[in-house]
Amino acid sequence: MIRIFIGFDPREAVAYNVLAHAIQARASQPVTIAPLMLSQLGKLMWRERHNLQSSDFSFSRFLVPHLCDYDGWALFMDCDMLMLDDVAKLWSLRDDAFAVMCVKHDHVPNEDKKFLGETQTRYEKKNWSSVMLFNNAKCRALTPDYVNSASGLDLHRFNWLGNDDLIGEIPHRWNHLVDYDPAFPAAEVSNLHFTTGGPYFPDYVTCGYADLWFAERDRMLYAGAKSK
Repeated sequence: MIRIFIGFDPREAVAYNVLAHAIQARASQPVTIAPLMLSQLGKLMWRERHNLQSSDFSFSRFLVPHLCDYDGWALFMDCDMLMLDDVAKLWSLRDDAFAVMCVKHDHVPNEDKKFLGETQTRYEKKNWSSVMLFNNAKCRALTPDYVNSASGLDLHRFNWLGNDDLIGEIPHRWNHLVDYDPAFPAAEVSNLHFTTGGPYFPDYVTCGYADLWFAERDRMLYAGAKSK
């Protein structure tokens, strides 16, 4: 079973649902998907919202190993994404030599603001934590106490590992930064990341690959007789 946790923010509810649909529609193995909703995490997430926190799941993503009882593997994804490939291919890249695996971006955004006027931040390992394969047993440092007290930089820069050698790398195609990375043909991309703002926001309705997102939304909403 492929265990997936997707960050959830009520301002991007449609993004979560379209991503979940896209994953399930292409998966060749059984998948479970859980939204990381603050309303469901209850006493596990008590830290106050930071003024630089752009989404509800900025920090809750690091609770995934705890939610899995520090057992097995799990995949975390931001909700502002669109899966174009079989997630089982990503799942097959798990390597027990590492505690966490991600796309190692060298991303320094130019803008100061992103979706809904949220502040754009710049820091080392920017966007590494937006797609993470967690080897949960090796992530025992991520206790609820630590996740709720550590600085955002300590969490997102993986300082809790104590050693960057424990961070494995997955191919860039699994976290393609829309309108930052070169606009490759869709066949060469496995997962789109609308990191500045997705086409579900009016200000980004014409962003790169928007047509693919709207087509996926329409497939998710379809109800009717099977086509002949």
